[in-house]
Amino acid sequence: MRAVSKPAHQVCYTFTEYLAIEEFSNVKHEFLAGQMYAMPGATPEHAMLAASASGALYGQLRGGLCRVADSDLRIRTGTGLATYPDVTVVCGPSERDVEDRLAATNPALIIEVLSDSTEEYDRGDKFAHYKSLPSLRQYLLVSHREHSVEVWTRDGDSWQRQVVREGEVAQLVIGANLDVRELYAAAAEPSE
Repeated sequence: MRAVSKPAHQVCYTFTEYLAIEEFSNVKHEFLAGQMYAMPGATPEHAMLAASASGALYGQLRGGLCRVADSDLRIRTGTGLATYPDVTVVCGPSERDVEDRLAATNPALIIEVLSDSTEEYDRGDKFAHYKSLPSLRQYLLVSHREHSVEVWTRDGDSWQRQVVREGEVAQLVIGANLDVRELYAAAAEPSE
């Protein structure tokens, strides 16, 4: 989100105005504190990693209480951030934002695939916003540099960090796991 430069003269939008613009926009925007930020398109590698993570979780969660959503699902945090995570898992009935009936407010797990332009934001400010979601139990950061996944797990009021590398499997609190080798293999370019 922060990769987009801000204009010299900023326009401040209400959340209602944001929703009206977003309804007809062909570009997704994050919204926070009156500002809209265009979300840059993903690289093919980024898109493949997100799809690989979705696919791995979908197969394990199908028929259960938890459902996997791609980056079309808008999430609204308690801090007012409206955003589109790469992968979201909602367990139980979806709870909706009172101002935005299209935005879920109760993700159990969020996955962001890192990139050079978003890594700092995904690790810092965005994670701080996600922490305001009482339902969020895990936050995963999929590396774009090496075959590893950073798993942040809520433990009461604190968050515990674990790095899961190639050859290891991340055990997820939603009753699924994520094999790092399989995650990256499924997203890899086919060899000719």
